[in-house]
Amino acid sequence: MKSYKDLDIYNLAFDYAIEVHKMSLLLPKFELYEMGSQVRRSSKSVKDNIVEGYGRRKYKQDFVKFLIYSHASLLECLSQLQMIQNIYVDVPVNDLIDKYDLLGGKIYSFISYVENNWKT
Repeated sequence: MKSYKDLDIYNLAFDYAIEVHKMSLLLPKFELYEMGSQVRRSSKSVKDNIVEGYGRRKYKQDFVKFLIYSHASLLECLSQLQMIQNIYVDVPVNDLIDKYDLLGGKIYSFISYVENNWKT
């Protein structure tokens, strides 16, 4: 692994953040700076915390801490997507919810891998 870009969880989080950004622009204008902003920020935080943790990978506990932050941001993003799903039924979020559910499992598994196998 030469870069955080080699991590599957980072690449998925990056792609999904772009999808969330595009989806959020479909929300009503008055939601662009409320719900839209919040879901965009939480989705970008998933990938950004993976990157920051990778940057601290020499220190296993720091790496794990930022992966946990990433997972927490993912849960926040999921919560926002579920709100959008219930309030704005015409905005397509079902696929994103499924993708983030799967990514959450991958991040959780990677946290376990780092905790049990990472050499510092």
